[in-house]
Amino acid sequence: MTSDFKERETVELLKELVNIASPSGFTEDIMNYMSSLLEKMGVTYKKTNKGAIIATILGKDDSRHRLLTAHTDTLGAMVKEVKENGRLKLSMVGGFNWNAVEGEYCTIHTAKGDKIRGTILMHETTVHVYREAGKLPRNEDHIEVRLDEKVFSSSDIRTKGIEVGDFVSFDPRFEFTESGFIKSRHLDDKASTTLLLKLLEKLTTEKIELPYTTHFYISNNEEIGYGGNSNIPPETVEYIAVDMGAIGDGQASDEYTVSICAKDSSGPYHYALTRQLVALAKDNNIDYKLDIYPYYGSDASAAIRAGADVRHALFGPGIEASHAYERTHIDSLRHTANLLLAYIKSPMIDEQEAE
Repeated sequence: MTSDFKERETVELLKELVNIASPSGFTEDIMNYMSSLLEKMGVTYKKTNKGAIIATILGKDDSRHRLLTAHTDTLGAMVKEVKENGRLKLSMVGGFNWNAVEGEYCTIHTAKGDKIRGTILMHETTVHVYREAGKLPRNEDHIEVRLDEKVFSSSDIRTKGIEVGDFVSFDPRFEFTESGFIKSRHLDDKASTTLLLKLLEKLTTEKIELPYTTHFYISNNEEIGYGGNSNIPPETVEYIAVDMGAIGDGQASDEYTVSICAKDSSGPYHYALTRQLVALAKDNNIDYKLDIYPYYGSDASAAIRAGADVRHALFGPGIEASHAYERTHIDSLRHTANLLLAYIKSPMIDEQEAE
């Protein structure tokens, strides 16, 4: 496949997305931004009651549909307790380890719309006072937010408008290196969301006709387990989650290729559809890795559990250090973009192959 991957534009859009705070449950700003981008493209879309977006491109065959999904929601936290020492206790939003955000700058989003800065730290951080600080567990009993405000008590905090239930977002610290690495929090799954948006832009500007009506489902609750498993058009036959590939010991995925998932914690993905993705990668000289993610679930697997009668598959860029300070390479985004384009232009596997 001859690639016309727009590297600089893709990186700039990804940078914009990761800098819009959107922990699960606090996604209105980024979903409004999604709407504005789709409107500029002239793409037809609708919003669900849960705040997700389904954009639709009509194809030659409108009787059988495809659906691609990526999610904009990220990890984050909520204020669990306003402490008497002038600091905040947190409750996790999404699945991560507290040590992954220890020392990170953060923003508290108040109900009035104010943004108050702080740092996530162990209560017992100062080594000159707490001799055993390094041995203490990183958990909700020890992790707290040190506010960048003159506050000395819970009443001082409340005068700033901070209260239990306020959302807390983590600074992404986005960086694009000369060697092609993209380092940032929230590449899961804003990297894939960026690729879907750039694909939509390509389809509309180049007036590419698709073989089947294709939906682009931008979900906003994936990190808490129920993103793209409702509002699936009944004509949908194939459902693709475009999400990160998991990297680590025993994994095939890396930061330079597109990762195709054969199985995750929910079980195997649809065999014939997964093999079609592999065949498309081979036929179009797309570098890929076929992998199994042991502790992972996607919007596609959530849809299957919810009873959706679809063939489901999963692929996406390989992301190092998932749910921490993540990293991928521009090559991985390029290969994922090429597989997306090859897939949506390809014929569906026939009924016999699908069995």
